Amino acid sequence: MNPCDLAVPGVRGLTPYQPGKPIGELERELGLRNIVKLASNENPLGPSPLALKAAARCLPELHLYPDGGGFELKAALAGKLGVTVEQITLGNGSNDALELVARAFLSSESAAVFSEHAFAVYPIVTQAVGARSRVAPAHDGSRGSRYGHDPDAMARAVTPDTRVVFIANPNNPTGTYLSRAELESFLRALPDTVIAVVDEAYFEYVGKPDYPNALDWLPSLPNLIVTRTFSKAYGLAGLRVGYAVSSPEVADLLNRVRQPFNVNTPALEAARAALDDTEHLARTVSLNDAGLNLLEEALASRKLGWIPSVGNFITVDMGRPAASLYRALLREGVIVRPIANYGLPNHLRVTVGTERENQTFLRALDRVLAE
Repeated sequence: MNPCDLAVPGVRGLTPYQPGKPIGELERELGLRNIVKLASNENPLGPSPLALKAAARCLPELHLYPDGGGFELKAALAGKLGVTVEQITLGNGSNDALELVARAFLSSESAAVFSEHAFAVYPIVTQAVGARSRVAPAHDGSRGSRYGHDPDAMARAVTPDTRVVFIANPNNPTGTYLSRAELESFLRALPDTVIAVVDEAYFEYVGKPDYPNALDWLPSLPNLIVTRTFSKAYGLAGLRVGYAVSSPEVADLLNRVRQPFNVNTPALEAARAALDDTEHLARTVSLNDAGLNLLEEALASRKLGWIPSVGNFITVDMGRPAASLYRALLREGVIVRPIANYGLPNHLRVTVGTERENQTFLRALDRVLAE
C-alpha cells in the first residue's frame, strides 16, 4: 500500500501554503543580485534595535529550553493590552494560534466560515482537521468595499454545524477592513455555539477612526478570540512569534493543544523588548503611510487600479492575468506576490517598502509594462 493512502483524508487533499519567493531562491535561479523583495508584507525597517539586543543577549543560553509558559512576554503583553496573563496564548507566529483554534474547536462533524479572498491559512487549518469550509462571497462593491468581507453573507453562511468563524481585519491580501459598527454587529449576532476569531495581524498599521480594537469586546463576548503577530509591524517574521487573546477559559483550551516550547527563547526575548520600542513602531507606521501614498499616486498615474488598503501592502489590478507580469518582474530582480490562489488572478500584491524599494519596483513595473 502507498503510505500516502494512510494519511487522513483532509491532509491527502490539502494544498500547502505557498509563501513568497525567498531572495536566495531567485539568486540561485537567475543569478541576480540586489534583489528587492516586496512579497511577504515584512517590515522594511527590520526589527527594533532593542529586540536585536535582547535576542543577542540570550544566545549563550540556547542549550536551555525556553520558558514553556512564556511568562515574561505574556506579562508584558497583558500590561500593554489591558488583559490578564491567563487570557493570552502564545504561538509560533499567529498562524500557530489559528491552528490551535482549529484543533480545539473543529472536527469532521463541524464547519468553519470565512470570506472569499480571505487569508489562505483559514481553509488550510480547517481542512487539516477534517472540518468543512464554507466560503462567503466577498462584497461586489455595491454596498461595501469591493473584495472585502461581507458580514451579511458571512452570517448567512453560518449553519447549526458551524463552530468557528474567521474574520481578518484588516484582510490579507485585499487590505480591506470592517468598521467598528459592522464588525460588532456581526459578532453580537453570532450564535453562542460559534467561536469568532478576529485576526488582527496588521492591527498596528491601521489609523482609520472607525477601525475597531476587537480586544474591547472580550469582556462581553466570551466566544471571541483575537489573534495578533510580531511578524509584521514589529519586524520579527524570522523569529515566529504571535499570540491569541480570549477569555481565560478559551485560552486554557488552546494551551491544552499547544506544543510545549512552541516559541523559542530569542523570539520571546525579542518580542518582549519590541513592545517597549514605541519609537521604532512609530517610524514603521510613518514609513508605511508615506509608502502607501506614493504607490497609490504612482498607480493612478499609470492608469492601474488597486484595492484601497489599510495594511502594509497594496493589491494592484493589472487588468489581465498577472502571472506573466510576476515572472517578468522576477527577471528585473523584484519579487511581488501573485494571488490567483486567492481568487484574484489579475492582481499582484505588493508590500510597501522603503522609498528606494518602492521606486525600484515602479521602475521595474514600467519596463515590464512597456514590453
